[in-house]
Amino acid sequence: MYFPLNIPPFTAGDGRFTEDEFYAFCKANPELRIERAEDGQIYFQMPTGTNTSIKNADLVIEIGIWNRATKLGKVTDSNGGFTLPDSSVRAPDVAWISNERWQAVPEEDRDKFARICPDFVIELMSDRDERYSLPDKMEKYLKNGVRLAWLIDPFQQQTTVYRPAADPETKAFTEPLTGEAVLPGLELNLSKLL
Repeated sequence: MYFPLNIPPFTAGDGRFTEDEFYAFCKANPELRIERAEDGQIYFQMPTGTNTSIKNADLVIEIGIWNRATKLGKVTDSNGGFTLPDSSVRAPDVAWISNERWQAVPEEDRDKFARICPDFVIELMSDRDERYSLPDKMEKYLKNGVRLAWLIDPFQQQTTVYRPAADPETKAFTEPLTGEAVLPGLELNLSKLL
């Protein structure tokens, strides 16, 4: 299948998009889900299947309900892109940022891929092959400042919990997941949710 891309001209001499050019490229191709690695490499991701989308929506809703009750921050879904400190642009399936940190983001930066690393992220495996690529992505989130991350594997019915300066911890869906000090009071039981 032929899929035309709208590629705006770029000005950088090294063949990489500047931040504004990458944003313009993404805006010109809204039907694509695009991320950029720290080395400038661009990744295209196919849309997830409907089942994965339903599971992802349930996760966003749960974090959103907790956040609405606590009013501690902002929640984004997989459409929200962030420019991380290493210059990569990532769009986690679910992300949360504390109000204090969000208020520090300049207003003009908020409508693009805000230059901030979320405090918390969730990535939901949508394909068994992601088992090989997502752990590296989770470690990169931590290196950029994420304080708590969950990699949810519905195929193995387990979640790997990532924290800075700690080994990843794997929990079965039957064990509750907590937001720890990052999202105080949050508790999810994925065996009931997914």
